[in-house]
Amino acid sequence: MSARILIVDDAAFMRMMIKEILTKNGYTVVGEASDGAQAVEKYKELKPDLVTMDITMPEMDGIQALKEIRANDTGAKVIMCSAMGQQAMVIDAIQAGARDFIVKPFQAERVIEAIRKALG
Repeated sequence: MSARILIVDDAAFMRMMIKEILTKNGYTVVGEASDGAQAVEKYKELKPDLVTMDITMPEMDGIQALKEIRANDTGAKVIMCSAMGQQAMVIDAIQAGARDFIVKPFQAERVIEAIRKALG
């Protein structure tokens, strides 16, 4: 059974890019969210195996969403996505329980490697 993944990014084209990489590699995208608040709701509703989470988003940022998701499910697997130059935020994300992080612009191999590693 392929892993069920929730994609969270405020940019539709970024969600589309990740979705394409995932589906080409046999993963199932169960949902998408465009901000952290939506991500928390969708996580509870869909119970995905893994979440790809953008850090910088309106409403609620990715780090806050990560903390809320992990407060509800300590076993949640979340990979953070960030643009270059957000190292401090990446460190915050790892401390908050993120499994890994991938840097934009995405490289398909790196995305898949991070997901395989996070899913164990």
